[in-house]
Amino acid sequence: MKYLKNVLAIIGFVFVLGTLVYAVQQQQEEPLSPKKSVVKENDKNVAETYQITAIDIPDDLNFAGEAAPLLDPEVMERVDREFLVNTYWQSNAVLLMKRAKKYFPIIEPILAKNGVPDDFKYLAVAESGLQNVVSPAGATGFWQIMRATGREYGLEVNDNVDERYHVEKSTQVACDYLKKWKDRFGSWTLTAAAYNAGPGAIQKYLKMQQVDNYYDLLLGQETGRYVFRIMAIKEILSSPEKYGFQLEKEDYYTQVPTFKVEVDTAVTNWADFAGLYEINYKILKRHNPWLRESHLNNSSRKKYIIEIPNKGYYRELN
Repeated sequence: MKYLKNVLAIIGFVFVLGTLVYAVQQQQEEPLSPKKSVVKENDKNVAETYQITAIDIPDDLNFAGEAAPLLDPEVMERVDREFLVNTYWQSNAVLLMKRAKKYFPIIEPILAKNGVPDDFKYLAVAESGLQNVVSPAGATGFWQIMRATGREYGLEVNDNVDERYHVEKSTQVACDYLKKWKDRFGSWTLTAAAYNAGPGAIQKYLKMQQVDNYYDLLLGQETGRYVFRIMAIKEILSSPEKYGFQLEKEDYYTQVPTFKVEVDTAVTNWADFAGLYEINYKILKRHNPWLRESHLNNSSRKKYIIEIPNKGYYRELN
């Protein structure tokens, strides 16, 4: 019996060994399985369709017609940084493109009417990303206007109404401000820098450093990057395909058509007012973000223009 067990064990060992040898031979002789080929091919395709490269800077780079001195290596490095950051931060760039298609048609004619170069619409992009944001210092809206500046230039700014959130009116204020300081500085580039740092700071640095242009100034990081960032945004948004962005017409955000309603009395509840036009409070505020509270005092009987969206663009109220 013991002898029989030993014989069976030897036979089993020989069988297993033979099976392993056969498997090794087959693996050496046969090509890779289709599954392995597909995985390798997919890896290759991913690498081919997404490549990270340096960015070619346009030779004619300028802001408002004022050329950037790209032969200066220090300037070129700063320009290159902004192109790399704004090109490869793809999600942000796509959002800026989508919003620009919606809001540039509002901003562009106001700039043109006031003789302010069209490039300043990209300053609004750099300031706020075309959103009604509020900075830690209290600068507000697309153009990041401070409360005192808004009031100085004729905007109504209080708890009830804050016209810094009004795109058309705040753009007009930005134009008035920019033209004032262009007359003082004689340069649109310095004017843009002054919009960010404040005119007083730019005047102080020009005098202290004994230079007369933005590109020769040593500034803090934010203002030192500011004009270069605007130029990079301008180039990328103007030629998105050149930088690898592929958006179709239907990808962009668009304005919902509206009609205007005059209000020259107090409004007890804007939600009730919205209901009269078959929209809700959220939609009313979306089209009139300068209305800051749920009511309007209006003791002076001032006339306000309220934008109401045309029917058929939003869900109907139940």
